Amino acid sequence: MTEIVLMSDPKVAAVPVQECGEPLVDVRRDSPLLVDERKWQDSAGAFAHLRAGVLDRLLTAQAQLPQAMRLLFVEGYRPPSLQRHYFDEYAAQLRAEHPEWTAEQVRSAASRYVSPPEIAPHSAGAAVDLTLADVDGHELDMGTRMNATPEESAGACYTQADNINDAARSHRHILSTALTAVGLVNYPTEWWHWSYGDRYWALETGAAAAHYGPKELD
Repeated sequence: MTEIVLMSDPKVAAVPVQECGEPLVDVRRDSPLLVDERKWQDSAGAFAHLRAGVLDRLLTAQAQLPQAMRLLFVEGYRPPSLQRHYFDEYAAQLRAEHPEWTAEQVRSAASRYVSPPEIAPHSAGAAVDLTLADVDGHELDMGTRMNATPEESAGACYTQADNINDAARSHRHILSTALTAVGLVNYPTEWWHWSYGDRYWALETGAAAAHYGPKELD
């Protein structure tokens, strides 16, 4: 397995942002994507937004899936304040479990699962958490639940994990093939997390700058 660059790596934060000004769009209104209901308690509907260019790519990817499969969208945009809450909460959990760790060790370990707020792809509207479903919207076996931590899944949440069954491995390959083909990149510690146009994407693809920076929902 190639070495994984974590979100906390200074190389990610060093990538410049040339904000293109592309709008956030609501995938519930502007696309035929299947949208999971687990985040619908978000009254502002922030979770259902993505940059327009990212949504276009998802629709192209969906058209490349086998006929019996659909993308199931779970979460896109995440306000910076919510991202900070998620990161701090997980970091506090790790700090309590590993009191011997330094602050940098805590930050690095936390970034396997939640991006540091200042560079978070979700807060730029550039990232999407998604999975595969059948035509009726029932989730397919991907080896772990979405948002499983490295601790609870014994590392099976890593995209290239070898402690998953053949069906899950096949489904991950199908998802990866479709999304990679349209230019998205995966965060290797989370099989469900894909992005386009953010700093992590730029670093992974060799782009000179990110297209999307942190943004507030209008």
